[in-house]
Amino acid sequence: MTAPVRHLISISDLDDDDLRHIVARGARFADSGRPYPQTLDGDVVGIYFKRSSTRTRTSFSSGSLRLGARIVTYQNGDLQLATGESLEDTGDILGRMLDVLVARTAEPTADLRALAARSRMAVVNAMSAEEHPTQALTDLTALQRHFGRIEGLRVLYLGEGNNTASALALALTRFPGTELHLRTPRGYGLEADYLAQAAKQAEAYGSTVTERHDMDELPADVDVIYTTRWQTTGTTKPDPDWRDVFAPFQARAELWETSPGAVFMHDLPAHRGEEVTAEVLDGPTSIAFWQAEHKLYSAMAVLEWCARGRITETAAPDETPETQA
Repeated sequence: MTAPVRHLISISDLDDDDLRHIVARGARFADSGRPYPQTLDGDVVGIYFKRSSTRTRTSFSSGSLRLGARIVTYQNGDLQLATGESLEDTGDILGRMLDVLVARTAEPTADLRALAARSRMAVVNAMSAEEHPTQALTDLTALQRHFGRIEGLRVLYLGEGNNTASALALALTRFPGTELHLRTPRGYGLEADYLAQAAKQAEAYGSTVTERHDMDELPADVDVIYTTRWQTTGTTKPDPDWRDVFAPFQARAELWETSPGAVFMHDLPAHRGEEVTAEVLDGPTSIAFWQAEHKLYSAMAVLEWCARGRITETAAPDETPETQA
């Protein structure tokens, strides 16, 4: 590897320049198309998913291969973690053989920090219990390409304050003039630490983040209406009547009466008739599946940043650019 190891375990691991670089680099991959630069030629990327995944796993596997890396895949139970080996020891060993490890645990983010503690490899959080940072980077990349900017965008987020919402709050509030309006069912909001950090960032960057637990007095003329599945991957809800609590927060066509220019976003998978109606998900305002395509471009940008640092944007798509430390 030609640059220091960089972990992406939380959006907070990125400084402002790195955050903007990854978004811009992902957009460049999307705009340039094939052939992609072989910037990861000679690297080996581990793909470790304890939980199911379609988009994230495929994007990081495909992205690694498209940039010239080789991949090693692990299923749940393949590693000696299943027999009691510590996360630190596992990370130490994998770091002697891999350049990057992309891991989805759906467990505390601290587990990924432990994997990275003694490691020579970069560790990428492909979704932990608290945060889904690569989803937020995908979303920012899609927003940048669709609107031509992120600054000043107004986003209405509906539903559970889950790991996608946490990452989005940490990312979006670092762009001046943005507004993130979170409408979450009572008892299912953002974790207090994430909301507090996002609010602190909003004050520093001149953005706005608010959370309410009702659907009254919704903001008008938002740019984006965003939701996620109500049953977050790898989790269950203790309340047997939770669907009744969530029902008012469904993304349905009436929301566009006061925001006719809004696009619809969803991190997928979607459950038509629950968090979103088929009319909205499959309708003309939806960019959800186009948004999902950006998982590939964003994953490539993340992998490259972790293994090589910031790549100069002036290089042609079929050339291997110089790196910046």
